[in-house]
Amino acid sequence: MALKIYNTLTQKKELFHPLREGKVGMYVCGITAYDLCHVGHARAFVVFDVISRYLKYRGYEVTYVRNFTDIDDKIIARAQREGAGCEEVVGRYIERFQQDMAALRVERPQVEPRVTEHLPEIIELIQGLIAKGYAYPVDGDIYYAVERFPSYGRLSGRNLQELQAGARIEVDARKANPLDFALWKAGKPGEPAWDSPWGKGRPGWHIECSAMSMKYLGEGFDIHGGGQDLIFPHHENEIAQSEAYTGRPFARYWVHNGFININQEKMSKSAGNFFTIAEILERYHPEVIRLFLLSKHYRSPIDFAPQHVEQSHRGLNELYRLRRQLEEVLKERGTGMPGGIVVEALNDEERSLYRELQLWRGRFEEAMDNDFNTARALGYLFQWGKRLGQLLEGADGRPAAVSLLREAWEEMLGVGRVLGLFLSAPADYPLEEERGASFAWVDLVAAVERGEGEICRWLSPDELVRLKERIVRRDHARQGKDWPEADRIREELSREGITLEDTPAGTGIRFRG
Repeated sequence: MALKIYNTLTQKKELFHPLREGKVGMYVCGITAYDLCHVGHARAFVVFDVISRYLKYRGYEVTYVRNFTDIDDKIIARAQREGAGCEEVVGRYIERFQQDMAALRVERPQVEPRVTEHLPEIIELIQGLIAKGYAYPVDGDIYYAVERFPSYGRLSGRNLQELQAGARIEVDARKANPLDFALWKAGKPGEPAWDSPWGKGRPGWHIECSAMSMKYLGEGFDIHGGGQDLIFPHHENEIAQSEAYTGRPFARYWVHNGFININQEKMSKSAGNFFTIAEILERYHPEVIRLFLLSKHYRSPIDFAPQHVEQSHRGLNELYRLRRQLEEVLKERGTGMPGGIVVEALNDEERSLYRELQLWRGRFEEAMDNDFNTARALGYLFQWGKRLGQLLEGADGRPAAVSLLREAWEEMLGVGRVLGLFLSAPADYPLEEERGASFAWVDLVAAVERGEGEICRWLSPDELVRLKERIVRRDHARQGKDWPEADRIREELSREGITLEDTPAGTGIRFRG
């Protein structure tokens, strides 16, 4: 099956045909380095990491470019609040970003350009747009004239009239059109500024990505990616300024990942449901987060809720448990048959698995070729894990069986590498024991009040408090015969792996794997 990619520009899946045979150029918008990265950033960069990995797996030579915005209003504001220089702020947050990405097993792109290192290219691009009549100067600022670009709005599916009617843009009488956007901003006292033909100033946001992508990938390239929030205006403006400058198509395939919700609500700092990558990595192993983020198709929204992350946690735990068992068996029983698998030496069940093994890679590739469907690919991965576990239970020391185990596991490892899983050594993964302990209500009360007891092994102090609060609310609901509320709390806990057992002696609490 040939690779198909959903193209935001055409609103459909298209066969992937790179501009140069065997080579792929991909540009992904990076961070503005003024704050810690959150789980939304994690999703975007894990998604495009997997896309890059899969393209390499398919044999393409990938040039992946992801930028850093290192001069921006937000950076300047942060520096002023802290009484620090912009370079200090940027350096700190880029370093934290790299630490977060390394923890999440996100491979570094081949090129990570910074805006302030590409001012000559940016100025040259703006000069060209002025010369072609697409941009105009006003008091040291340079604006792009959107009405000069007839197809403005085609990426976001809007026309210029609709955009003008619905525009909520600060009125600037100097602009020819309220939608015109800044390519260059005149310098202000106390702010960083660079020399230009129009006086000291700094680049606007949109122009930077056009200049840097074209420098490293050429005037036309294959894939441009980012979150759905960048479709308009950022990517729309990139197309307008780039194609006006070159007179040719910019990026061929526009790929956008979906949003992250927190407990079915939009993530925002004001709502108090904002989680940084550092915070979630304190709680979960990095590969748990990767598995969770890949458990939904990249274009779909995904709900970052405890019960959903816990499902990924339990799933990865089982895969690492299988990996540890398999590697112990293979270590004990040697390499198997010298020439590989001999089908005639397999029993009936092993032959069945061998026939399935021949289909595994094809199924994985079929899922990934269908617009990088990691959710389906993970479904196959867990199916394979289950079959391997069944084979492992009945495995003996025959070399043919050992060869089959080895080859099947190597296939799973190959899939894992594409998805960024199984990158930890088995000894380094914190494999949890099966969660199957039961506790009485009095154990929970004691744990909350004194921090003592066996139940403390299963939950953190904050979780114990929240669990007690929910059980109390459920007891009150039952006493008031509010059965729907009582059932709702029971079902909510059940999804998190906690079963409540009502007994004559009181409420029992069971943790299950």
